[in-house]
Amino acid sequence: QVQLVESGGGSVQAGGSLRLSCAESGLSTSCYRRAWFRQAPGNKREWVTATNKWGIPTEYAASVKGRFTMSRNNTENTLYLEMNTLKPEDTAIYYCAAACGTPYSGFDAPETYNYWGQGTQVTVSS
Repeated sequence: QVQLVESGGGSVQAGGSLRLSCAESGLSTSCYRRAWFRQAPGNKREWVTATNKWGIPTEYAASVKGRFTMSRNNTENTLYLEMNTLKPEDTAIYYCAAACGTPYSGFDAPETYNYWGQGTQVTVSS
């Protein structure tokens, strides 16, 4: 059974940091991409960052580039999102996602990814 479980969300003040984790289980070797997306109330799901199975390269949305860093611990099967210099506009539910055997529609396209976590809330106050 495939599971992606996010953790690490919370409430911080602007300028603060958080590290999100995504524990993976049951994913096969056909999984060729990992990503983080986010969704704020009333907005569509927005791509944040993505990488391939080798972790090179890692792409970032312009809104987070230089502030967010994605990494993966292959031994622990855990994906991380380090978020620094947080802004109120970063407030959203954050989701990790995996693309496994699906047609490639672009690293930033939600339809590329067929496994999703339940999400973790990040709230940044000014």
